Amino acid sequence: MSVSTQDRSPGVTAAAGFRAAGVTAGLKPSGRPDLALVVNDGPAQVGAAVFTTNRVQGAPVKWSRQAVADGVVSAVVMNSGGANVSTGAAGFQDAHSTAERVAAALGLSAGDVVVGSTGLIGERLPREILLGGVDQAAAALSTTGGLDAAVAIMTTDTVPKTAHLTIPGDFGTWTVGGMAKGAGMLAPALATMLCVITTDAVVDAATADRALRTATSRTFDRIDSDGCMSTSDTVVLLASGASGAAPDPEGFLAGVEAVCAQLAQQLVADAEGATHDISITVMGATTEEAAVAVGRAVARSNLFKAAIYGNDPNWGRVLAQVGTVPEDVAPYDPDELDVTINGVQVCKAGAAHESRSKVDLRAGRLVTVLVDLHAGSEVATVWTNDLTHDYVTENSEYST
Repeated sequence: MSVSTQDRSPGVTAAAGFRAAGVTAGLKPSGRPDLALVVNDGPAQVGAAVFTTNRVQGAPVKWSRQAVADGVVSAVVMNSGGANVSTGAAGFQDAHSTAERVAAALGLSAGDVVVGSTGLIGERLPREILLGGVDQAAAALSTTGGLDAAVAIMTTDTVPKTAHLTIPGDFGTWTVGGMAKGAGMLAPALATMLCVITTDAVVDAATADRALRTATSRTFDRIDSDGCMSTSDTVVLLASGASGAAPDPEGFLAGVEAVCAQLAQQLVADAEGATHDISITVMGATTEEAAVAVGRAVARSNLFKAAIYGNDPNWGRVLAQVGTVPEDVAPYDPDELDVTINGVQVCKAGAAHESRSKVDLRAGRLVTVLVDLHAGSEVATVWTNDLTHDYVTENSEYST
């Protein structure tokens, strides 16, 4: 598989103090790259992470929760070609052995290595192939290896997802970079699929953890491709301190959130089979949580998503989903609801307003839906995509 590097961010190696690699270990029958390694060369080795809240969790998630608990992470190793989920004690040992192999190759502690895996659930990874890939990746580490790492974690993704941002400030200039993968099973809670964020800012573990949790709650948590939560969701933040710049906590959060937002948008744009990216903004809510709940209800409607695929601005399907949110979660008067699609207010005060024929869904990929609850002042946006024949085909054949 060839991937153009033109106009692509270096991702996890944009920040100083990091090396990365992506190699072909042989986990995928296709022969495509399938193992990525990201190493924090310091001087600091601060780490934070958030994981899936699915009760069925992969062995790498279980291992990595332990590894990040002390706020120190020296390296992240991630593979595609197999999720290592529902594989029992042997699967956990595979994750443990992977961390140990990274540690041995780089002179680190295995307890400071985060492991991530993505792919088919219920089948063990071939351990020797996996460990051989770790050796390859350790030998290939480079300060320019960020894009290779991003390619190696792809599964049904059609393009790698990378982003970075350099921020000048009174305390010096610092950078945040990142990579992510995901094109389906995007209905996260605290994380989304596999993602590594790196920064050369000087921050402590508590600041890193707060920033990551806040940033993911506002970005990755608000994309909902298909309502299906992964068992492997992992977002890791590594801070090297190599820039010497120590931003204030709010400034640091803003930088991390900006990169997370870029990556989240790339995930939506590459959703399996999608032809439209849909932003659902809910305003006039009593709380931010209420706005998110209403937006997510609309985003998870297969009827609504199928209508958008067919370029049908069927606003009744929006109202029907708004109505599924319990009153104690999002209070509002149904007779006050407004709906606007691509700038055309098709529903006002709970009834038809401008003709839906004025809404052009063929003009571009982006579709904007605005729902006004007229119940408060809070606003939130949830992103999703349309439901297409290609999505059904791809997921009906995933394991075969």
